Amino acid sequence: MRTYLVTGGAGFIGSNYIHYMFKKYDNEIRIINVDVLTYAGNLENLKDVEGRDNYTFIRADICDRDAINKIFEENDIDRVVHFAAESHVDRSIVNPEVFVQTNVLGTATMLNAAKKAWELPDGTFKEGKKFLHVSTDEVYGSLPEDPNAYFYEDTPYDPHSPYSASKASSDMLVKAYMDTYKFPANITNCSNNYGPYQFPEKLIPLHINNALAGRDLPVYGDGKNVRDWLFVEDHAKAIDMVQEKGKLFETYNIGGHNEKQNIEIVKTIIDVLREELDDSDPRKARISYDLIKYVSDRKGHDRRYAIAPDKIKRDLGWEPETMFKEGIRKTIKWYFENQEWLQHVTSGDYEKYYESMYSNR
Repeated sequence: MRTYLVTGGAGFIGSNYIHYMFKKYDNEIRIINVDVLTYAGNLENLKDVEGRDNYTFIRADICDRDAINKIFEENDIDRVVHFAAESHVDRSIVNPEVFVQTNVLGTATMLNAAKKAWELPDGTFKEGKKFLHVSTDEVYGSLPEDPNAYFYEDTPYDPHSPYSASKASSDMLVKAYMDTYKFPANITNCSNNYGPYQFPEKLIPLHINNALAGRDLPVYGDGKNVRDWLFVEDHAKAIDMVQEKGKLFETYNIGGHNEKQNIEIVKTIIDVLREELDDSDPRKARISYDLIKYVSDRKGHDRRYAIAPDKIKRDLGWEPETMFKEGIRKTIKWYFENQEWLQHVTSGDYEKYYESMYSNR
């Protein structure tokens, strides 16, 4: 049975990845989920996998060298899937040191622990081991509004926010380990993810939550910043394919072919929520374009991101399966049907699940 160490598995993308892997492989794999459970890590995302013999949760900080080394010493880890990161650009502008600590030093801790566990006396590595570092398209900077301009794997890095700079730094660390030690790894750079279980500080869940509460829907600048949107389950599938078939030392860009202006996203959320709400629901009357409020633009706000996933399609056969029109409706419907989850994460009650499940263990 292959053992996966997933960092940040209680977060948005990590929890969706764990759901995908158990759905695909069931009892053929074992997953160890390591998460420090910051505000964005919520074990309620994974309550349906609790109790599985092949699932283990360990609360630990990826910056804690002793804790991470202990996990490798006590388990024969075959694959590391490294999601754990501070990921919100606005928070990085306010407190960049936290992002450097987690995203750069935490990645170094993970690399060193895996290297120590997997390296043989002759400097080679045990067969079948692989470290997958999950990164972002934001490391490439901003694209012009030319629809023919895209990010490719060889696009030079040009990060503009403390968040993207910290992720670019972590990417470079992984590259350095691959080049220096021939450390068995891959890097993936993905476009903006959306889907279930995303903490409501990001654009889509924030505006769903605000709209349902009748609060303002803040839009930066003129609202015409463009992002390429990737449904999170499609991303999970891509990560699995890179783990299974990706050539060692390669980087793969994962994009959704779903470019949208931010203002388009906000208007779509309003439209779909109004369709989902019954006429008798008093919230429906409050949800309209009148809630949109343009606010001062974010510092260093990149104008456009767009990934060309040509390489991963050509080499591995992956391409996005969920077009935005379908994915956004599924996402909005999930939040609409899981408002108790939304209430828990916005009130801070997500911590209570951990306390109830693990406080006596």
